[in-house]
Amino acid sequence: MTVNMMRKILVNRCFTSCNSLRFLVGFGSHDYRRLFPSKDFGGFQGSGIIGRPRFFCAVSCLERLSWEGSSNAVLLTKLENALKGLKLDEAWETFNDFKRLYGFPSHLLVSRFITQLSYSSSPHWLQKACDLVLIVLKEKPYHLQPGILAKLVLSLARAQLPIPSSMILRLMLEKEILPAMHVLQLVFLHMVKTEVGTCIVSNLLVQICEYHNRFYSGKSHCTNLLKLDTMIFNLVLDACVRFELSLKGQQIIELMSQTGVVADADSINIIAQIHEMNGLRDELKKFTDYIAPLPLPFVSHYRQFYECLLSLHFMFDDIDAAAELVLNMNRSLESHPIEDLGKDYSKPRFVAIGSQNLRNGLKIQIAPELLHKDSALKAGGKSDLVIYRDKKLLPSNRALSKLINGYKKHGKINELSKFLLHLKRELCSSSGSSLFSDVIDACISLGWMEIAHDILDDMEFYGDPLGSNSYMALLMAYRERNMSREGNVLLKQMRKAGLIVNLSDKIVISKNVPENVGRSSLCINESSFIFQPSLSESLVREISEAEKAISPIVFELNTSIYFFSKAKMMGDALKIYRRMQEMKIKPTEHTFAYLVCGYSSLEMYRDITILWGDMKRTMENRNLFVSSDFYEFLLLNFLRGGYFERVMEVIGYMKKYNMYIEKSMFKNEYLKIHKNLYRSLKASKARTEAQGKRLEHVQAFKKWSGIN
Repeated sequence: MTVNMMRKILVNRCFTSCNSLRFLVGFGSHDYRRLFPSKDFGGFQGSGIIGRPRFFCAVSCLERLSWEGSSNAVLLTKLENALKGLKLDEAWETFNDFKRLYGFPSHLLVSRFITQLSYSSSPHWLQKACDLVLIVLKEKPYHLQPGILAKLVLSLARAQLPIPSSMILRLMLEKEILPAMHVLQLVFLHMVKTEVGTCIVSNLLVQICEYHNRFYSGKSHCTNLLKLDTMIFNLVLDACVRFELSLKGQQIIELMSQTGVVADADSINIIAQIHEMNGLRDELKKFTDYIAPLPLPFVSHYRQFYECLLSLHFMFDDIDAAAELVLNMNRSLESHPIEDLGKDYSKPRFVAIGSQNLRNGLKIQIAPELLHKDSALKAGGKSDLVIYRDKKLLPSNRALSKLINGYKKHGKINELSKFLLHLKRELCSSSGSSLFSDVIDACISLGWMEIAHDILDDMEFYGDPLGSNSYMALLMAYRERNMSREGNVLLKQMRKAGLIVNLSDKIVISKNVPENVGRSSLCINESSFIFQPSLSESLVREISEAEKAISPIVFELNTSIYFFSKAKMMGDALKIYRRMQEMKIKPTEHTFAYLVCGYSSLEMYRDITILWGDMKRTMENRNLFVSSDFYEFLLLNFLRGGYFERVMEVIGYMKKYNMYIEKSMFKNEYLKIHKNLYRSLKASKARTEAQGKRLEHVQAFKKWSGIN
């Protein structure tokens, strides 16, 4: 009755609106609760039985609490009942009431509450769970078990909340604990679905690898840090490809070698795509000797590898290497049939990163024949240049158009004819569409009459003349363009070959010459991808794209800069960069990235600031676009070097282009290196103007990153 009366008084405005009123609750020896109005209040008389109060609480405190919260046992019971009934609103309110009065409940109840919140599909309650964990870890660091944290991390990742998920993972890393590897795989699998999640998870993997290396080098007391596996790296590398974070992908590849993780067949395909994006042809060519000898069942899997290598040959304008690759893609199958599956391929091989002659250079372990049937990665990738049909790797029409245009540009039509002849013999079939007639038709449609005629002459010379249709198509084209002299020459060739039976103006094709004479066939049908779009359409597209393509010499020079940077020979790398400037060659993002990586490995942060000035001038002229992963790398180096003005400049550029910045990572880096920097110095006490400006930039960074 007393409790009900007290509730009515506090709810009624006529009581609570009076400022002079101060209610006090007294607790008697028999736990009877009594209400004591102040002397100024004359409208209410308490009961005659008044026990001696033990302590008093102001009404302002009571207004914030549920009345059941005055009892420890009642609050705990209410919290447990709310958790059993899945009433999260009531449980959250009761938990806060209990914490304000008595602090945290038992660690078992806290763990149960966090687990219940983790099972929710609502982002609201998952965020609440994260907030609660951060408070518990701060005040009661040993209150939570790793399993509870792992469940919450997974739930946050599944709900596409990568930022809070990463916050808890980083806290677990600081305590040198990690979820089980299968749980970590699931967390990464959910986080890499978005670009922001990929940025976060790639940085997490870098941090995990650092702890991994510390543990195995004996510098850590971690006892439950599991050995990293290939799938973790594959998930992150694949996401780097999808979101075009090629520089971050390159860093992850190097971490694989540092942690001793073996790259499987999926890894090699993804690595090939990253090397293609970075223009590192020499790096990818190192894998060829280990992939070419593999037996037939692996051919379809490595289509993506050959796609990337062929693309790089074209980027470097190495037409001869591209033609050789097209011809050799299937030759190894004859010498390594399916019976070779019994051969021992289990022993990992080592592939150097950078120069193979470096004494302390990195080497990545690969197992090209290792395929996982239950892989979470989606097979496929782009099929622009190489397709798989009838158990063979075939060049697409786009690949053929690049080869034709490349040979034409270099004036090597005779080499083109040889290539086409070898390709015809390599891919001979009894049905399908004619390769040579398609090439002749494509050349004619573009007005390349001389090239079409040269191919006809070359095939006659090699003793494998083409059919009458190809000759007639060229003859009609000559007549349409009033090229009578060239047409007469072709007529004489046709008479000599027996393709014409009368000498009148009306040309009659000999009935004794089959239509398929000299026609070659690819081992696929007309509906296959290689003929969609047509060769003529592919050639038109290739000519247009070639005019806008980056000059091959840029890739050559970038490769040299990469080589010297990996060897830490920055003087030679800088000479090549200066040479590019003298030759008026526009540097690319990778030009600057390889230089920055080299300087960073030597901790030459001042040189990076000088390079940053060149980058800004290039960007102002709209000749350079910088990706988010390169901005992030620059930001990290400037922060480590203490160049806070440059730090804020990079942050400004990233904001300008709406790029995600993981503040917590840079905040932790600052606290690790510059924790006490200008901690008590005020701007008014700066000794010099330069120190005052630096202090201003430091304060701006601390405000941005949330450092108090």
